[in-house]
Amino acid sequence: MPLDPDAVGATSGPRRSAWNRKDCILYALGVGAGPDELAFTTENTKGVEQQVLPTMPVVLSTDPGIFKRFGTFDWAKLVHAEQGVEVVRPLPPEGAVLTTTRIADMFDKGKAALVVTESESVDENSAELLFRTRTALFIGGAGGWGGDRGPSTSWSAPDRRPDHTVSYETRPDQALLYRLSGDRNPLHSDPAFARRAGFERPILHGLCTYGFTGRALLHALAGGDSAGMRTMDARFASPVLPGDVLHVDIWRTGEDQAYFQTRKDDGTVVLTNGVCTLNG
Repeated sequence: MPLDPDAVGATSGPRRSAWNRKDCILYALGVGAGPDELAFTTENTKGVEQQVLPTMPVVLSTDPGIFKRFGTFDWAKLVHAEQGVEVVRPLPPEGAVLTTTRIADMFDKGKAALVVTESESVDENSAELLFRTRTALFIGGAGGWGGDRGPSTSWSAPDRRPDHTVSYETRPDQALLYRLSGDRNPLHSDPAFARRAGFERPILHGLCTYGFTGRALLHALAGGDSAGMRTMDARFASPVLPGDVLHVDIWRTGEDQAYFQTRKDDGTVVLTNGVCTLNG
């Protein structure tokens, strides 16, 4: 059968995810952190307490079991459309969470569908809420049941120069580093697989671009303190190739809020509809 609209509200989990100091460092290196960010890339620097990047929950949260509740669809036509994260309190460098994921919405786009999942992750021992994530998945060929098309967005980049532009050059082997945090999709490592998918070579994980962008926001808006960022939401707009330079444009829109987008050297926007909120 096709996608099941009645599955909205279905849940999966709780699923246990654990991490240690090495995992946090691998994630930080995978999203481009380096020797000028030792709080994220080392665990034993004198006078520096190890921190965890606030985007790391995206590799710890979603329970893959939720996909079984969608109904049937062609996995080759599934595209990561949007990602959000809310860090309720900074992650410790070592810990474990129990994550429950639910299908929050399912929208009929005609020839395609948009499925939205939301996850909550609580500390395994204290049951304290640590973070939430929101994921939107675009599935080609899965629409047409006559359902709600979903809300339209009112986001637009402010009509002025960005308050900050942070530029990072990704490494030629960036995807090979990032995949060590868990996403082993061969689209990001196998040249033959990437060509079959229509790309000249393996592309960068969308969530890696998301992590690069999160670092830019963290340093530009929160002084590099992981406790300063509360939420980060964005829409994936275009693929990135390892080695591309990323430019993150940031506009302050309030005391505790900013809009952002990420673009490549040629002006192609790769992340859009960006909203970041800070802890006051």
